[in-house]
Amino acid sequence: MAQSKVRMIATDLDGTLLGADGRVSERNRAALHRAVEAGVTVAIATGRRHSYAMKVLREVGLADETLLVSSNGAVVRTFGSELIERTHLQLEEAEWLCGHLGEFRNALVITFDKVGEGGEDSRGALVVEEFDDLHTNIGGWMRANEPYLKQMRPIEASLGGELPIQMMVCGTVERMRRAERRLLEHEWVSAVGKPIGLERLALNRTEYPERDLSLVDILPGACSKGSVLVRLAAARGIAPSEMMALGDNYNDVSMLEVAGVPVLMGDAPAEIHALADKHGWHRTAGHCEDGVAEAIERWVLS
Repeated sequence: MAQSKVRMIATDLDGTLLGADGRVSERNRAALHRAVEAGVTVAIATGRRHSYAMKVLREVGLADETLLVSSNGAVVRTFGSELIERTHLQLEEAEWLCGHLGEFRNALVITFDKVGEGGEDSRGALVVEEFDDLHTNIGGWMRANEPYLKQMRPIEASLGGELPIQMMVCGTVERMRRAERRLLEHEWVSAVGKPIGLERLALNRTEYPERDLSLVDILPGACSKGSVLVRLAAARGIAPSEMMALGDNYNDVSMLEVAGVPVLMGDAPAEIHALADKHGWHRTAGHCEDGVAEAIERWVLS
């Protein structure tokens, strides 16, 4: 695959930059620092919200001006918490979603951007109606985010003030496929991986088959990792052909499709490997084998 010199690296977090221990390995950290020293712009693009991502990124030691694309493209901040851009779900859309989800309301989390100057969230950044189903499926995440969770019944009551940046439903892979089908009954919603036309809402799926877990993020239609990264690169005089993107899951496809150097993690789901075969994407080692560092060393630093 012919390619330009890489001037920007965009990497996913979970399943990509983070290892099995949920941290950035020394080899991955060193590769990112070497890339920055070589003049390459680094951006982290994750489905996590800003505060939750920074819990593992602070120890990496990258500069405060490093870009963090969070909530799958709904918010962009620097590591130093400076707000670059943010897109909200509109009230009509948010209220409709709460009602349309029906049986899946007990798996619903609404996210608000409540990041303060120090980069921390406050309680109410995450709003749920029911706890039991969420604790069953994502118990570790629920415990880690307890300081930010707020229960409201009905959940629509949370929409009386500021607008949310995204919604999420989670559960078994089969149940979340059914939730997707329920959402796609309406013309407002664009399917996972499909380009946005007139739709006002976009689905982003992340699946972990080995845990029988799936997360479906519901975002404003204009939001995706790929579209945001193209804008951020252009603002810095960087063409998409000069971008390397590293990811492992469905919510990474948009940035892999736009990058001149798309790199898929070796332990990505089989359906994403099929896309890599179709589009000719590069592959690297899995996230437990420092695949990010391997890719940077091979296609950027060599």
